[in-house]
Amino acid sequence: MSQNSIVDVKAWIDSRSISGYQWLILSLCFIIIMFDGYDAAVMGFIAPALMDDWGMGRGAMGPILGAAMFGVAIGALVAGPYADRFGRKRILLISILCFAVFSMMSTFARTPMEMGILRFLTGLGLGAVMPNTVTLVSEYMPERRRSLMITVMYSGFNIGSGLGGFIAAGLLPHFGWKSVLFLGGIVPLVMLPVLLWILPESAMYMVVRNVAKEKIEKVLRRAGGVFSSETKFVLKAPVIQQKAKVFQLFTQGYAKGTLVLWLTYFMGLFVIYLLNGWLPTIMRNSGFTMERAAIVAGLFQLGGTFGGLMVGGLMDRFKARRVIALFYLIGMTCLLSQGIGNFGANTLAVLVFFSGVCINGAQTGLQAFSPAFYPTEMRATGVCWMHGVGRTGAIISSSTGGILLGLFSGQNVIFLVLAVPALLAGLSILMHRAAHPVEMIKGIDLNDIPELSRTMNVR
Repeated sequence: MSQNSIVDVKAWIDSRSISGYQWLILSLCFIIIMFDGYDAAVMGFIAPALMDDWGMGRGAMGPILGAAMFGVAIGALVAGPYADRFGRKRILLISILCFAVFSMMSTFARTPMEMGILRFLTGLGLGAVMPNTVTLVSEYMPERRRSLMITVMYSGFNIGSGLGGFIAAGLLPHFGWKSVLFLGGIVPLVMLPVLLWILPESAMYMVVRNVAKEKIEKVLRRAGGVFSSETKFVLKAPVIQQKAKVFQLFTQGYAKGTLVLWLTYFMGLFVIYLLNGWLPTIMRNSGFTMERAAIVAGLFQLGGTFGGLMVGGLMDRFKARRVIALFYLIGMTCLLSQGIGNFGANTLAVLVFFSGVCINGAQTGLQAFSPAFYPTEMRATGVCWMHGVGRTGAIISSSTGGILLGLFSGQNVIFLVLAVPALLAGLSILMHRAAHPVEMIKGIDLNDIPELSRTMNVR
């Protein structure tokens, strides 16, 4: 076999323009993330109506919001190793089924306890969706445009969350809070057969797992490839020690980068989910109507759509970690402005929007940054564990948001408190450094190309 018959899948993808099939993969993942964003933020939008309906205080609402985030964290931690073992697509589809079914079942909850349990189960599915779509898209996009494409995909989360505010504002007065939850479950459930039929498994993953050549070739042909019967598909990747997947995150120079990603993600989510869960309530307490409070909260997420695209484009041109840090720090400045100033409704809405541009934009950039740090064999584990560990920030902020509102009277002080984790997120990502492990070629036997063995390890 000649070297011309050897196709390095990553190098092949990196050398080509983005095909229509790759755009289709990106579009499907974008839609999945829209549903994820909607369901992740939905409880914040219906919280005032739910508290009124059940006669609950803010303290009772906190555990419900926290239960969903706890489920998200567990789902992410469990999904990563399984996605690296059984495939990104299989775990992704199971996750969508999980959050869709339990979101619909949440409409039948009769007590805060029942709602908390159902939201926890919904969170299990939500937690696995985000990191697996990020991983899948990252493995189908050329490196020169990967950050922008991942942020384009991830912007679906902000759009879904933001539209949730407007959808809630339209549905709540006429159909109540149950309709908002039901919609978030039925639509992805209907779409599931389409995803099962069209969405492919990662070609890089299939090479690493020694999947039949014909399956890899079939996917890459759809992306515009032309191959001969002698073609072998390989992947240049780091030598991975045979340890448990999670322990691999702390070997071969990955430890410091892993911890920095966890810390940054924790701080960013602390800010985002406190605002997602409690901003409508903060606005309502400041004199806004329920509908207007939901719309202002939606602006925070919609701002993240623009911010994510800006960050992604800049990351492909400049030092990625510096771009992310800059947006976190600008977001901190916006939060400080809201805390210090005494603004009217319109000015406050503008500041909320620009806070979303920066904080959500930086967090979106982190989604594009993290998969590039890890090799294919442990990429899903690395990204999922960043999500799972980082989600503790969302759990803490969602669960204690009502307590913080009680301790710090007035909306201004809350924004000052949130400026601190935004600052820490910006400073921590600046400490991130790339790992440099020894590399080898995977997917081909050493005897097939003996001349390569003189320059590189081959499996």
